[in-house]
Amino acid sequence: MKTHSKTKTSNVAKLFALSALCIALSACNSDSTSATIEGEIVSNAAPTVNAGIDQIVNAGDTVYLNATVEDDGEVSVSWSQTSGTTVSLSLSTATSTEFVAPEVLTDEALIFELSADDGTNDVVIDSVTITVRASSDYTSNTSAKLASWLINKDTTSTYIQNNGAVVEDVQSVEVVSVAQDDADVEYMYVQTTDIPKYDVTLTQEQVDALNNRPRAATDFYNGVTSAAVGQTISFGEDIGYNSSTENCNDTGGAGYWPPGSGCPTEQAVEAYFPITPTDLPDTETCETGLGTVGLMVNGTSIFNWGDGMSYGNNVWYTLAPIAEQYDVDVCGGHAANGEYHHHFYTSCLADLLEDDGDAHSPIYGFAADGYPLYGPYESNGQLALSGWEMRDYGASTSEGGCGTQGERSCTLVNQYDISQGTQISDTGPAIGAEVTTLSGNTLNADDGYYFEDYYYAQKTVAGAQLDEHNGHDTNDGKGYHYHITLSLDSDGKLQPSFPYQIGPRFKGQLADNSIGRCDTGETMGPPPRR
Repeated sequence: MKTHSKTKTSNVAKLFALSALCIALSACNSDSTSATIEGEIVSNAAPTVNAGIDQIVNAGDTVYLNATVEDDGEVSVSWSQTSGTTVSLSLSTATSTEFVAPEVLTDEALIFELSADDGTNDVVIDSVTITVRASSDYTSNTSAKLASWLINKDTTSTYIQNNGAVVEDVQSVEVVSVAQDDADVEYMYVQTTDIPKYDVTLTQEQVDALNNRPRAATDFYNGVTSAAVGQTISFGEDIGYNSSTENCNDTGGAGYWPPGSGCPTEQAVEAYFPITPTDLPDTETCETGLGTVGLMVNGTSIFNWGDGMSYGNNVWYTLAPIAEQYDVDVCGGHAANGEYHHHFYTSCLADLLEDDGDAHSPIYGFAADGYPLYGPYESNGQLALSGWEMRDYGASTSEGGCGTQGERSCTLVNQYDISQGTQISDTGPAIGAEVTTLSGNTLNADDGYYFEDYYYAQKTVAGAQLDEHNGHDTNDGKGYHYHITLSLDSDGKLQPSFPYQIGPRFKGQLADNSIGRCDTGETMGPPPRR
C-alpha cells in the first residue's frame, strides 16, 4: 500500500497561509498536512486503502471484490484492471464490485487496483490478485477444437496455382483474445487458402454416375469421363469435363468441374470463431443466408441450403443440393466467384476424417457462430435425425397443405409452426413438373425441391433428434453442436437430408468479426450460366 497526504484548509486564505508556512518552516510531512493558523490546527490524513484479500477461483465463478477505505472526509474510489484477461466489473466507483471469472486455457492471475482520492493528498492505491483456475472441460474442449483442424504448412496443390504453388488445407489455427464490450473474448483464429487436399480413388459406382449424367454427351469432351475405376484423382485434375473457362485457364483445374461451375482460386481466408459461443436471445433470429456460413476443418467454405435462385416472384427458393447436383465435382463441391464450398455432406472429407459410422462422427467444421459441425452419425450406425419434414400439399390448410394434391399454390405462414396454417402465394411448379437448372439440366421438381416444401416438425429433441437449427446438446461433453444430415432413400443409399448442414437459422450470435452474416451473408450466388 502506498500512502500520501497533503494539507486541506477550510478556506482559500488559510490554504495560502498554510502553504507559505510549510515552505518557511519545512513543517509538512508525507502522511498528513497540518499547521496552526490563528490558534486553529488544520490537518487531513491521507486515506487508508485495503483492496481485499487475494483469492483463488474457478472459471465461471462470480467473484466479489470487497475493499475498505478509511478517511476523515469525503473520498472517491475507482477500480481498474492492470493484468490478465479483461473482465467487466459490475461497478467501478464503489468499494465493492463483482465480475464473472473468465474461461482460461491455463491458470491465470487477474490483478485489480483500487485508488482512493480525497482531493487533497496524493492518490492512494492498493491491489488485489484473483487467480482463475482453468476449467478442465474448457481446456479439453478447446484443445479438441484446435486439434480438429487439418493443418498443412508445406504441401501444395498439384493443379491449382496462383502465380505459383498454393498450399492446401489450413495453414494455422491459434487462440487469440479480442477486446469486445469491455472484456476480452477468446477466438479460434484460422488461416486457410480454401483449397483442399482431396484425393479420390474412383469406384465403379462413381464412374457409372459420371457417365450416366443426363448431359454426359456434351458435359465431357468425349461423351464420357476420361477417368477409370481404381484411378486416384487429385483435386483439380482433369477427368474430361468440358469445363467453364472462368478462372480455369489462369489458375488451373480445367476438366475437373462440370460445365456451369468455374474453377476455384486461392482465397487467403482469415476467420474468427468464438471459443465459447453465445446463444441468440429468444426474441432474435439470424438467417444463414447466401455465402459463407462456416468453414470445414480442411479450410473449405460451408454454404447453406440455397443457390440464390427462385421460381416466380421470389417465392419458391431452390435447394442447392438438388438443383446443383450435376454442377459439383466428385467431392460434392464447386466454386462461386472462385470460392470453393460445400452445400452438403462430402464423402471426401469423411474419408480424410476416417468417419465410417461406427461411432459418433468427429467435427467436420465450425459454423460462423462458433458452434462445431459434426458429421452425420450420432452413434454406431445411427444417423442424426433432421427435425424438418416435407409438407403434404394435398392436406388441408390447417395441416400445412393447399387442399389440392400435387399443387404448390400456398406457403406456410410460419415454417417453424405449421399450426399457423397457410397463405395464398404465386403458384409454383406442380409436384414432379420438369424444371431446367442454370446449368441446363432438366430435373423433376418433386416434393422437397424447394425450401418452402419443408417445415420444422417440433419433435422432442433427445437422443439423435435435432432441433430447428439442425443441432442439439445430448450432455455427452460436446456441448451444443450442429450435425450434417443424411437419410436413406428407397434403395437404401445415403442421400443429403434438409437442411443438410447448419439450419436455416444460426443458433448463436454472430460477432462483428464473424466470417458470416445474418440474412444475406457474403452473397456469392449460383454458378454462372454457360
